[in-house]
Formats: sequence, structure tokens, C-alpha cells
Amino acid sequence: MTINRLASRMALIACASTLAIAGSAGAQTPASQTSASPAAGDQQARIEALEAQLKLLQQQINELKTATMASRPVTTAPAAATPATTAQAAPAQTQVAAVAPPPKAASPLPAATVSIAAGRPTIASTDGAFTASLHAVMQLDTAHYFQDKGLPAVIGNGRDLNSGSNFRRARLGVDGRFFKNFDYSILLDFGGNGTDGPGMLQELFIQYNYAPFRVRAGAFAPNVGLSDAASQNSALFPERAAIAEMVRGLAAADRRYGLQVQTSGENWLLSAAATGGKSGDAQTFDEQQAYVGRAAFAPIKNKDWLLHLGVNGGYIATPAQTAVGGAYALTLTERPELRVDGTTLVSTGALDAKNLRHLGAELAVQHKSLLIQSEVFDIALERRNAAAGVSDPKFGGWYVEGGLVLTGESRRYNASTFAFDAPSIAHPFDPKAGQWGAWELAARYSVLDLNHHELAALAADRVRGGEQTIWSAGVNWFPNSVTKVSLDYLDVDIDRLDPAGGATPLSQGYQAVNLRSQFAF
Repeated sequence: MTINRLASRMALIACASTLAIAGSAGAQTPASQTSASPAAGDQQARIEALEAQLKLLQQQINELKTATMASRPVTTAPAAATPATTAQAAPAQTQVAAVAPPPKAASPLPAATVSIAAGRPTIASTDGAFTASLHAVMQLDTAHYFQDKGLPAVIGNGRDLNSGSNFRRARLGVDGRFFKNFDYSILLDFGGNGTDGPGMLQELFIQYNYAPFRVRAGAFAPNVGLSDAASQNSALFPERAAIAEMVRGLAAADRRYGLQVQTSGENWLLSAAATGGKSGDAQTFDEQQAYVGRAAFAPIKNKDWLLHLGVNGGYIATPAQTAVGGAYALTLTERPELRVDGTTLVSTGALDAKNLRHLGAELAVQHKSLLIQSEVFDIALERRNAAAGVSDPKFGGWYVEGGLVLTGESRRYNASTFAFDAPSIAHPFDPKAGQWGAWELAARYSVLDLNHHELAALAADRVRGGEQTIWSAGVNWFPNSVTKVSLDYLDVDIDRLDPAGGATPLSQGYQAVNLRSQFAF
């Protein structure tokens, strides 16, 4: 029983006692003052019983006050009223002493906020100085290859490419900001080329932002081209054009150790990076040292039209040393724009190189829902200790691709990368509302030429890497900003002579159909 409840009972008893005394006094006559009647005796007994209850309740209140004082030593309880004074004050108003509760502390501001935007869960401090966003990507490819039977054995595994399924990318990570001006990213990838991987560090970097500059260090993909700068989560096709993918892999690409400085304005971007080897690659005696750079410009950028121009380049100053005392081998090779089977069909083989450089040019035109973009690349390799009559090889390639969003949306031009992202979804998939997301048609033609003097009589001079041309057509469906489904058809032609000098060529032509299911946030 609490102090307030005891006090209330005590007040009621005091009132009853007072009324009983008053009633007794009013009922007495002059004759009864000399001799008490039986009724007067009963009233006196009731008064004494009520006074006894008052004393008991007062004792209980005092004990509760003592216990409260012990638990709150800083609280000083007021002096308790005696039963007599309580009884005297009862007819007017009963005064009860009680310990006041401590004042409530002001509610503190929440330490963090949790939100989900475009499917990405984000935790942020109230001032926005610290954030952490979960990042996940799933890309499941299911492909079927249509090849001729009886291809020559010299082609190797390329005679029977694997039809089936593969997680091209299966990524989990977290990225965000700390101390307002620093960005970070941690990303693991369990996907692979032809087979699912055991898990690999895909990206780990910190970036300092001091407008208009951004300085990034760690393992990441340096900016080295229009196709390279765009995320494959939102690209026109499941893979970049072969020439663009190969070039980015020379001195940039995912998992590359590097230090990059980038600056940009509303219509221009400049980027430069010094790079080394890749996270997860086999150890070499000396790591590759290289440099890459890019300049992009958008002279026309309005509601209906966008024109993009750009140049990029890379220079491998020191190839990786693969053996004690020498052997600086560089191999130029690339898969035919599909990774369900990871076999490469064109390759220069290992070339002992002193250095390598590449130059690239970028062009893109966008008119409302139509986008056309293209890049061309020139590659030159300087041999190390070349013999007499052996020339330095040159290679190259180009592509042109386009997309038309049938539902009227436009692909977004990313101001931080100067590349194109997926279209905004005006009507996310909702059959009940008659909404079907965004639909896009895509087409591409690409050429990768890794031949150099392939018909020369001097074997040491020629490089029979082969020429690969691919026609591609596809349809992309974006139900919402997280999900994408694409169906693509590829017509691949490989024209290659036997690098070992045999009479049987390694040429072939085949077709492939691929279905990609993707979610990414």
C-alpha cells in the first residue's frame, strides 16, 4: 500500500472520528453528565477504535517514509503531522505529506535515423556526418550456346561452350560517409566468370571530398572510359563491349590498388590515377605500376538533348615481374561478352613487354528516350629486348551501341561519373494499376582486333591473337528501380589463325541466348 493510499484512509478515519465525537457531545443531556448511558458507552468504544486505527496507519506511513528516504538520500521529507493535529484539521482539510517524484529529464535527441530509399537500408547520425548503407547485387545468367559440331581439336575447350547458369555477380557490402567529408566502400563478390567464386574483396576504399576535388585510395575501379564509368547494374547489355572490358583491365578495372584524384564541374570532368596490382591476384616479384586518366565534356545538356565527348588513356610503365631476373609478360585477351562460360577465344598470348599505352575516344548522343554511344581504342606495346626484325605490335577495337526506352523514360546522365545509368521508372510494375515498369530495346556491334602482322613469315614478329566481332540485340525490363530482367541474343564470329603456326585455324562462329535476372540496391 502506498503512502498516498494510507494517507487517504487516515483522513477518512479522522473524519469519522471527529464526527463521532461531535455526535456524542450533542447527544449528552445534563442528566447524562453524571451517569453514562449504554449508548454513550458504545460511541466511546467506536471513537477509541478509530483512534487506534489512526495510530496504526500513522505508524505505517512513517515506516514507508523512512524506506523512501533511504532510497533517495537527497530528498528531505516534511515533518509528519501527529494524530492529534490531524484529527483537529480533519473537518476542514486533511494535509498529507508525500515525497515528490524526481523531475523528468529532457528527452535526448535520437542517436541515429534508419531509412530505406530505393531498397537500400541506411543508418545515419542525426547531423548526417556518419552514414552506413547496405549494398547488394545479384545477377543470375542462364545461357545456351549454339555451336557447330565437329570443330577442330586445336580450338580446345572453345569447341563446346558450357550452356547453363552462373551467378555473374553476387555482391554484399556497405558504403557510406564519416566525418561528413569522407566516403568509404566495402564490397565482397561471390560471383564469377563461368563458375561461382568463393568470395573475393571486390572494393575497399576511402575517399576525401573537398569540393570540387575527390581523392580516393584503396582497391577500386579507376575511371578510364565511358563504358567503364557506368555501372553494369544498369548497362544496356550484361557485359561491356569486349574492347572496352579488355582495355579497362590493363591498368584499371575492379580490385585494382590505386590512388585517384578527380574533379568536375557542371559540364566537365577530369580524372587521374596511379595504379598497381589487383587485390586477390597471385603474388609477383614486382607489382605492375601504371597510370590512367580521363577527360569528359558535355557541351550540350538540356531537357531533350545531350552530347558527350571524352578521351581516356592508360600507360603501364612497368609490367608485373613474373620471374626472378625478368619476364615482364603482358597478355591481351577477352571473353566474347558473356560469362556463363569463361573461355577466351582470342588472345595475344604472353608478350614480354617494356611498357604499354592505350588511347581512347568517347562519343554519346542522347535525344529523349534514345541513346547512342561509342568508343574507339588504340593500343601499342613496346617489346622488351626485341630481336632484330621484330616490331612492336599494335592492337585496337571499337564498338557502337544504342538503346530506345519504349515507355518514354530517358537514361540518366550521372554527374559524378559522366556516364549513363538506368532510366528512371515512371510507372513501377503494378498490374492492378495497369503499370508495367520501363521497357527498352538495345543493339550493339563490337570489334576486337588482336592481330599484328599475322601473315608475317618471321614467327617472332607476328601476333595471331585473332579478331572477334559480335552483333548483339536485347530487351531490358525494369519493373522498378531495384529489379531488372534482360534477354539478349549474340552472334559471335572468331577469325583466328593458329598461333603455333599450324595449318588449321581456330576460327568459328556461333550464337548464344542469355537471360539475366537481377536485383541491385
